[in-house]
Amino acid sequence: MKITYYGHATVQLDIDGTSVLIDPFLTSNPHTDVDPASVKADYILLTHAHFDHIEDVELIAKQTGATIVATHELATYYEKKGFSVHGMNIGGGHSFAFGRVTMTQAFHSSSLDMGDIPVYMGMPGGFIIETNALTVYHAGDTALFSDMKLYGERFEIDVAFLPIGDNFTMGPVDALDAAHWLQAKRVVPIHFDTFPPIKQDARAFCDQLHQRGLLIEPNTTIEI
Repeated sequence: MKITYYGHATVQLDIDGTSVLIDPFLTSNPHTDVDPASVKADYILLTHAHFDHIEDVELIAKQTGATIVATHELATYYEKKGFSVHGMNIGGGHSFAFGRVTMTQAFHSSSLDMGDIPVYMGMPGGFIIETNALTVYHAGDTALFSDMKLYGERFEIDVAFLPIGDNFTMGPVDALDAAHWLQAKRVVPIHFDTFPPIKQDARAFCDQLHQRGLLIEPNTTIEI
């Protein structure tokens, strides 16, 4: 599997030639100058509806024909705009061509700005993606919660993407607990340094995890 990190929470997985893009935020993302029009995607997974996680979903889905996978309310919103979607909800799973996706809970919020009014878009979530090669957990934007222990017991997680920014999500201290509970072989910090309130020392976080901590610089592709 090839993993590309674009900064913030935007991750792309190349799974046997299938491109799975998570939370596309590129145009306004200060960590990348990648043109969203150049990004390939067969599936786009959305953890929730906040702007810094869905900014480029329509542009990319329109040019690629990608299927948008999201919670029911958010998927319905995009379906009514003419996009191919697959709606899910917390605790449910579905087997796609590239692997099985389980939608996990996340303690956060989820809304779209409609003019001056934020509109509720269902529960926020995360994804556990089981493939022939690896099992990947993208936690989305979340606080620490004890069911992460259950995820660690039920799934053999190879790579976990965990927010460490604090303020809007869990910070480094709670993320270290999450990493411990999940028992992930590799832990990648995300959702930090994009805005002043979420400035963090990601390298120090990874150092505390020793060999398990994996700092991926934005716009970098690694193969695991």
